[in-house]
Amino acid sequence: MSPKIERTVNKERIARPIFNITPFTLLDYPGKIACILWFAGCNMRCIYCYNPEIVMGKGKLFLDQAMVFIESRKHLIDGVVLSGGECTLHRDIIPLTRNIKDKGLDVKIDTNGALPERIDEMINQGLVDYIALDFKSLPKNFESITGSRLFDAFESTLQLLIQSKIAYEVRTTVHSDLISVDELKQMVKYLDTKGYKGKYYIQHFTNGKPTIGNINDGKPFKDLIQYSTKNIQIVERGF
Repeated sequence: MSPKIERTVNKERIARPIFNITPFTLLDYPGKIACILWFAGCNMRCIYCYNPEIVMGKGKLFLDQAMVFIESRKHLIDGVVLSGGECTLHRDIIPLTRNIKDKGLDVKIDTNGALPERIDEMINQGLVDYIALDFKSLPKNFESITGSRLFDAFESTLQLLIQSKIAYEVRTTVHSDLISVDELKQMVKYLDTKGYKGKYYIQHFTNGKPTIGNINDGKPFKDLIQYSTKNIQIVERGF
């Protein structure tokens, strides 16, 4: 039987870490039917973030409430996506993912890569099956876009994933006021230099919701696929 997840309340933990649950998605976990647990809180403040209520808000659900929901859905879904906010901020993600895996479901995490030690722990314990890593920008614009100085941590996570056998993807949200085409080409070169091989997902910012930075929609880039390399295939999303 899976170990019970206790409701822990102290200064280091959010009593209700989960902001909301999306009960069904065919888009967020490649090749799988999944639900999404949205974790409150984040260690970045990305200008284009369209989930300010999640990033800067408080959770509404205990982890054991989420597990009751997952138990009720386990014969209808293949996996669970842990997103946010930043799901890896929560130490209880370890027992949570262990509970999910015990139910025979796969786990995907969406992460900014700022906690490589936590991600390494999850990989080593076999608690995660797929990772989507957000590549926000190169160092020169990283702080202005994310409101953080966590590029080195992201880089450590990237190297960890490249060296591991875990299934993962790298993705970037682009806004024409924040990242130019030239910088995007430099980002492709950076990934190539680091030894990344595979698909590089480029997501154009289009949104009608309030954002942390209160920015406009920007201008869509064109023909980004031409900047693919021998090892890196650019795939456009949301264009």
